[in-house]
Amino acid sequence: MFTGIVEELGEVTAVEQLADASRFRLRGPVVTEGAKHGDSIAVNGVCLTVVDTEDGQFTADVMAETLKRSSLGALTVGSRVNLERPMAVGGRLGGHIVQGHVDGTGTILARTPSENWEIVKISLPAELTRYVVEKGSITVDGVSLTVVDAGREHFTVSLIPTTLALTTLGIKQPGDPVNLEVDVIAKYVERLLGVTGEESAK
Repeated sequence: MFTGIVEELGEVTAVEQLADASRFRLRGPVVTEGAKHGDSIAVNGVCLTVVDTEDGQFTADVMAETLKRSSLGALTVGSRVNLERPMAVGGRLGGHIVQGHVDGTGTILARTPSENWEIVKISLPAELTRYVVEKGSITVDGVSLTVVDAGREHFTVSLIPTTLALTTLGIKQPGDPVNLEVDVIAKYVERLLGVTGEESAK
């Protein structure tokens, strides 16, 4: 489990195309400290398994399904990525409960800067609309954020200077894709109440 508090802004240093997957090598000296084969690291909000580590870098295999359903397929050498290690038992839950299981992708639609923060508008897939509410939590590229406004086809978030400086959300521009993970609690409540997607979307 993750919390959506990015620990490090990493970088893709190599991409190897495999038969039905891709192998990424990523630089991240903070998240690789003490990491070993089989450990998990979230890359732009996607939980990946460490294959090996060396000199502050780690490799991870990404299967075709993940490449198709997330924005990881668009990564190239030099791409910057948000990195986070799983939360330790007993650690502080600084953001919200994040599984590292991407529900869909959105696109940056607009950025509106102000003196102390920036409002970012992001498209929202129709099947995720029912899970996104004003002042609720959402994970964007692995970053735990609070929804400012929630529409049927988009939502907005407000980014503070720290988020702009220390995550990819500070450099992504309109047209760029982002990974979205909605609040898992909302999905469990929907299932327990026996509400279908069509009903909850009304």
